[in-house]
Amino acid sequence: MRLLIHDYAGHPFPVSLSRQLAARGHEVVHAFASELLTPRGILQRQEEDPPGLSFQAVPMSRDYRANKYSFLKRAGYEREYGHELVSLIRELRPDLICSGQTPSDPQLRLIRAATRLDIPVVTWVQDFYSMAVDKLARKKLPVLGALAGAWYRHLDAQCLRASAGVVAITEDFTPILAKFGVPEDKVTIIPNWAPLDELPLRPRRNAWSAKHGLDDKFVFLYSGTLAMKHNPDLLRRLALGFKDDPAVRVVIISEGPGADFLRGRQAQESLSNLLLLPFQPFTDMPEALAAADVLVTVLEADAGVFSVPSKVLTYHAAGRPILGAMPAENLSTRIIEQQVSGLCVRPDDWTGLLRGASVLRNDAPLRQSMAACARCYAEREFDIERIADRFEEVFSKAMGKNKGRSQSLRPKLET
Repeated sequence: MRLLIHDYAGHPFPVSLSRQLAARGHEVVHAFASELLTPRGILQRQEEDPPGLSFQAVPMSRDYRANKYSFLKRAGYEREYGHELVSLIRELRPDLICSGQTPSDPQLRLIRAATRLDIPVVTWVQDFYSMAVDKLARKKLPVLGALAGAWYRHLDAQCLRASAGVVAITEDFTPILAKFGVPEDKVTIIPNWAPLDELPLRPRRNAWSAKHGLDDKFVFLYSGTLAMKHNPDLLRRLALGFKDDPAVRVVIISEGPGADFLRGRQAQESLSNLLLLPFQPFTDMPEALAAADVLVTVLEADAGVFSVPSKVLTYHAAGRPILGAMPAENLSTRIIEQQVSGLCVRPDDWTGLLRGASVLRNDAPLRQSMAACARCYAEREFDIERIADRFEEVFSKAMGKNKGRSQSLRPKLET
C-alpha cells in the first residue's frame, strides 16, 4: 500500500509507526510541518531504514513561530499550509492518507482534496483543535471568540464526518466525537505510545548529565512544549520551593512563551537552581531523561480530557518516577495513578505539588519502585508490532469504503 502519513507536529511516536509500516513492505512518505517549534522525532532517513520510507517537510511560513499567538496571522499561515498539503497530495496520489495533530483548516483542505482524488483519509485524533481555539479566542475576544470557536467546531465536525476512518487515542474522546456526528463504527481507539527502541534505558550519570553539571545534583526535569494548555508558573514555584536546597536543580527543556516566562522570572527571583535549555535532538533524549531523578509534567485544569500529553508516555519509557499537576479526569493522570508510576495533584494545587516533590526527593525506595513500574508499563504497552497491526486494520477498513477505485491506474509515490 502507498501511504502518506502526515503528522503535523513531527513527534517521535508517529515516525516509529511509519518506520514499522515501511518495514512491512508499504511505501510510506512521512510528512510534517517545516517550521514548528516543538519536540521532534528523527525526521531523516537512517542507514537501517527500509527503502520504501521517505520524509517530506511540508513548507510553511517562516513567520509562523513569531506570530503563533496572533489568531488572525496564525489562521492565515494555516490556510497557506493547507494549500501546500493539497499540492503534495496531488503530486503523490497515495492509496491512503493518515493525518494527525493537524489544525482544522488545513485538515479539511487535505480531506477535500483527497476526496476529489478518491483517496480515503484516516483522521488521527490526538486532541480537539477547535476546543483549544475556543478557549484561547474567548480569553482574548469574549464575543468574537465564541464565534471563532463555533466556526472551528464546524470545521472539525466536517473533517471527522468526511473521514473514511477515525483513530482516537482514548475512550474519553468518544462522547465528543459523537457530538460531532461521527458514527461509532467509524472510530477505533489506539492509545499513543513512545518509541521504545529509540528510548533505551541509560544510567543516571552519563555524558549529557555531566555536560550540564547535574551528576551530583537531585534533578527535577520537565521536557516538552509549554503551550497555552500548560501552566509554566507551577515550574517556577517548584524551583522557588527548592531554592534553598543547593543539591536540587529544576531543569526545563523547552522553547517558546512558557520558557520565556520562566527566563524572566529566573532573573527577577534569582532562581539559580533553574536550568533552562532549548529542545534537544531526539538522539540525546535517552541520556537527558535518564539525568532526571524525577520527571515533571503539568497541564491546566480546563484542558480536561481533550489534551493528553505524549511526554507522559515518553517519561514511562525513560523509567523514571513522574510528578504531575494535571486534571484528575485526564488519561495521563489515570495512567500514572493506575500504574503507580508517580504522584499527581490537581493543576491548581501548587502546595500539593511541592509536597509531592518533597516526598520523592526524600524517598529513594519509592522513586525506585515507581521507576520500575513506569518502564514495566512502557514495555508492556508500547509494542510497535501490535500497534502497527491495529493501524493496518484501520487502513484496510478505510480502503474497503473506497473499493470502487481503480488502483492499477495510480502512479507510484515519488520519493
